[in-house]
Amino acid sequence: MKEKPKRVPTKKILATLAQMYPDAHCELDFRNPFELLIATILSAQSTDHQVNRVTSKLFAKYPTPEAILQLTEDELAQEIRGLGLYRNKSRNIMATCQILVEKFDGEVPRRRKELEALPGVGRKTANVVLSNAFDVPALAVDTHVQRVSNRLALADSRTPLETERQLTKRVPRKEWTDTHHRLIWHGRRVCVARNPKCHICDLAPYCWYGKNQGQAGPLTKTPSKK
Repeated sequence: MKEKPKRVPTKKILATLAQMYPDAHCELDFRNPFELLIATILSAQSTDHQVNRVTSKLFAKYPTPEAILQLTEDELAQEIRGLGLYRNKSRNIMATCQILVEKFDGEVPRRRKELEALPGVGRKTANVVLSNAFDVPALAVDTHVQRVSNRLALADSRTPLETERQLTKRVPRKEWTDTHHRLIWHGRRVCVARNPKCHICDLAPYCWYGKNQGQAGPLTKTPSKK
């Protein structure tokens, strides 16, 4: 396969994504930073739909870290059963809630360093919470962002951290959060992992992956037969 181009029409790609997904947003249901933090921890190896189904019941009964700490680790595991790695997640959530109560008066911290020190919270989760709960520009890299940004040649990286570094250099800071959501929506709806729908993609004229795979077709309608 050819090497990725060093110059990419970043502005055109970002503008097209904005046209395709003007309403892109976080698809996890939450009402406050605590709910978003817990939902994002739960989202590892689970779909947002699965997480929303679980958290709608969980937060109705246990809406605060203090309330969750009334449970045992096994009881919380049963509440979130059905999600991937639910026992590990239960352990991390219990430990995180304990720290929130003891160190932060039950509030979610607003600083990256403090967020990433919480059990079960890595850079991606911290970025999601910072950007969506506190309006701090951040560009979280999940599997969709990793795949789509590399296919579009906005990044050329095998690791989320390096992909984030490259994206934040190309994308204006004020657009980080929106771009994060738009790349995720595109990855879920069109640029899927297997058999991406290149033939219907408005980004086809700019897409390095589609052109090199021979999948990116014309955007014009096929002429009708006479």
